[in-house]
Amino acid sequence: MRIGVIGTGRIGTIHAHTLSRHRDVGSLILTDVDPARAQALAHRLGETAAPGVDEIYTWGVDAVVITAATSAHAELIGRAARAGLPVFCEKPIALDLAGTLQAITEVETAGTVLQMGFQRRFDAGYAGAREAVRSGRLGRLHTVRAMTSDAEPPPAGYLAQSGGLYRDTLIHDFDMLRWVTGREVVDVYACGSDAGPAMFRDAGDVDTGAALLTLDDGTVASVTATRLNGAGYDVRMELAGERDQIVVGLDDRTPIASTEPTGPPAADKPWSGFLERFGPAYEAELIAFVEVVRGGERPNPCDGREALQALLVAEACEKSRRERRPVRPSELLSGPEAALP
Repeated sequence: MRIGVIGTGRIGTIHAHTLSRHRDVGSLILTDVDPARAQALAHRLGETAAPGVDEIYTWGVDAVVITAATSAHAELIGRAARAGLPVFCEKPIALDLAGTLQAITEVETAGTVLQMGFQRRFDAGYAGAREAVRSGRLGRLHTVRAMTSDAEPPPAGYLAQSGGLYRDTLIHDFDMLRWVTGREVVDVYACGSDAGPAMFRDAGDVDTGAALLTLDDGTVASVTATRLNGAGYDVRMELAGERDQIVVGLDDRTPIASTEPTGPPAADKPWSGFLERFGPAYEAELIAFVEVVRGGERPNPCDGREALQALLVAEACEKSRRERRPVRPSELLSGPEAALP
């Protein structure tokens, strides 16, 4: 098959390498807002660079992978759907609810495939946690604690277009909360701090945030994130039940040290960032997409409606932080303009 890759930045480069090596992918067409960047990557991989998105369609492809700027996702998803092509897109679909709903409607009207890039669904640790919860090993789940801590903040220019800490970072934790437990979030209360570098205040964002969430079975979850974790990149999820307790993300590279006399020492080589920590998961999600496109028995591992649910939780948290009150994600879909068919 021939796949078009729109966007050749960090994630686009990783996905292009994965696809170029795949035995079922015959060739790639790469394009980027910076044509020279796409051309350089195409040269390294022995693939073809296109001067723009139009050529992806006129030259002909069997599927599209979107790793362009977030602001372009919804439009590009819609264009692929109207062309009848399956599409993989990095999260999020859009930075607002209206754009997300419009793109999902276009995909479902066209009857095409949209797989969203929530790579943690392909991480061995989270998969093991899901199995432990679903098998009943933990008994009744009563508490979940999740966290994402970036070692360094992103560039200041990125913040204004990121959607904020809840939509850009914690949306992964919200997706994992749903995927691991099989439950929905019914209520959130969120807060945040912009006491760090001024660029967060300038962007109307926070550098550190937290949320208390209630699931539809009464399970209580807390979720935290920061852009300023100097010890290293730290992503964990703890799940406690009446029978047992487990943790995702605790290994010899977790950037945390115990103050107990017999506790483990600090990691010699802590995780540097998400690309290193989730490298195998990023590769696995693209392999899954190829299998979905081939039309075998592989179901879509994360469709548009799954991505919508994680975005609703993120939107509810942002609304809660700004209005200083509990928010139910269902509130956000109450208006006629927010209805899906």
